[in-house]
Amino acid sequence: MTRRSHLRCFLPGTDNAAVHNARLTKDLFRENNITLLEHPACSPDLNPIENIWGWMAREVYKNGHQFQTADALREAIFTTWSNVPTSLLETLASSMPKRIFDVINKNGGATHY
Repeated sequence: MTRRSHLRCFLPGTDNAAVHNARLTKDLFRENNITLLEHPACSPDLNPIENIWGWMAREVYKNGHQFQTADALREAIFTTWSNVPTSLLETLASSMPKRIFDVINKNGGATHY
């Protein structure tokens, strides 16, 4: 794949960009011996980043904080991202076996996560 076609797949409006990106991601995982689990599409129960986004939103807007400029909001987001507690990441990672078990028990349906 040429550099140009590699970049094109990340540009909005390109044909099949999302499918192509998914294929590239799966190839990257395979090349690095990372096992992927099959799971329902758009499954927030198996996507701990959703929990991190929620935590970040609560932190950024803590105590009803409002921002006067987009730059101030951007700075707060970057600062919050830089300070995600290791304990939160560890908790989310260690919850994955239970999340997977719960999704299997619900036949792919929603869980309490």
